[in-house]
Amino acid sequence: MNQTTVKPATGKLGVMVVGLGAVTSTFITGVLMARKGLAKPVGSMTQYDKIRVGRGADKKYLPYSEIAPIAKLDDIVFAAWDVYPANAYESAINAEVLKEKDINPVRDELEAIKPLKAAFDKNYASRLDGNNVKEVKDRWDMTEQIREDIRRFKKEAGVDRVVVLWAASTEVYVPVDEKIHGSLAALEAAMKADDKEHIAPSMCYAYAALSEGAPFIMGAPNTTVDIPAMWELAEKTGMPIAGKDFKTGQTLVKSGFAPIIGTRCLGLSGWFSTNILGNRDGLVLDEPANFRTKEVSKLSTLESILVPEEQPDLYTDYYHKVRINYYPPRNDNKEGWDNIDIFGWMGYPMQIKINFLCRDSILAAPLCLDLVLLSDLAARAGRSGIQRFLSFFLKSPMHDYTKGEVPVNHLFQQYVMLKNAIREMGGYEADEEID
Repeated sequence: MNQTTVKPATGKLGVMVVGLGAVTSTFITGVLMARKGLAKPVGSMTQYDKIRVGRGADKKYLPYSEIAPIAKLDDIVFAAWDVYPANAYESAINAEVLKEKDINPVRDELEAIKPLKAAFDKNYASRLDGNNVKEVKDRWDMTEQIREDIRRFKKEAGVDRVVVLWAASTEVYVPVDEKIHGSLAALEAAMKADDKEHIAPSMCYAYAALSEGAPFIMGAPNTTVDIPAMWELAEKTGMPIAGKDFKTGQTLVKSGFAPIIGTRCLGLSGWFSTNILGNRDGLVLDEPANFRTKEVSKLSTLESILVPEEQPDLYTDYYHKVRINYYPPRNDNKEGWDNIDIFGWMGYPMQIKINFLCRDSILAAPLCLDLVLLSDLAARAGRSGIQRFLSFFLKSPMHDYTKGEVPVNHLFQQYVMLKNAIREMGGYEADEEID
């Protein structure tokens, strides 16, 4: 592959975000501040990381943008949907993540971002009660209205390309139903029949985005694009999809720390994870049906890194528990506790304790930027369907479970996949292997 197969990043890139809460307002504010040279986009791989390309005498370490044509921060134009009518400035102030002095320099630009009416069904997030909501006849009409929003934004904002990013709340868990989610035709029929049980609002956003030629990124643990029907649509439209659930705090620790235990051939008896948070995400997750969605995504990480079948002496019968607790005083400042019971030589027990006091939106904002820029790059490189190379940024990476594929959750293996994809899209050899 050579560089000419990737289309250049000409013109403006529209970023349409579902949800204008803490994560989105922090993401947008940070990008606008960085453009003015008033803040640094710390934590963003696309802005800071350097990758080796070539070997021997040809070896160079280059930032992503010097390897492949990544859109510049100056080229991004934002829009959002939200159930609450507050503009991006009001949202940033209300979220209480950033200090007012770090928001005010871009106040005018933030105030201009007024949320479009959201496609919303209270049954999927019963704790939210905003009134900035679309009137829809059925799920198909919901989808058509979102498509119209995308078309209008493209025209009015004069953007060449659009990426749609879900940074809204976790929906009630929707189990995959082969009869509904197994094919595109079945999914479309269910939307037209207004099957509210199997078709979540997020699926309408994803369907609309892909149909309008926009990559779609699922930043929550929703089932949305993790179904064969959506994979079929993504292939049909030639669009990339990525998901699911931003890997910010505890799972980032788990995907990076579990390899230490595995690489060192230590045994595991149990891993207990609990955290507290108080933002809108925490409020929604306080509802058991919504927590179930999150639990499924968080539980899968460890099991694919420390595999009982590969090391029966070390990883048979360990106990893995995940808990999330809504605790309003902390707002966006999450605290995660991990208690890890390990054993070593001759079976003697030991313990590891990790206490991560993190800021949810401060960790999620750079992920939003990277996922948007890399999805746009993937679209211009002609990559359609599931983008496994973006697993690095996601808690529960998408994979083809219908063929028994196991997702890669090991952070350092995910990093190899990411680097290889950037190399390939830059016309270089993908020259690292996952052992």
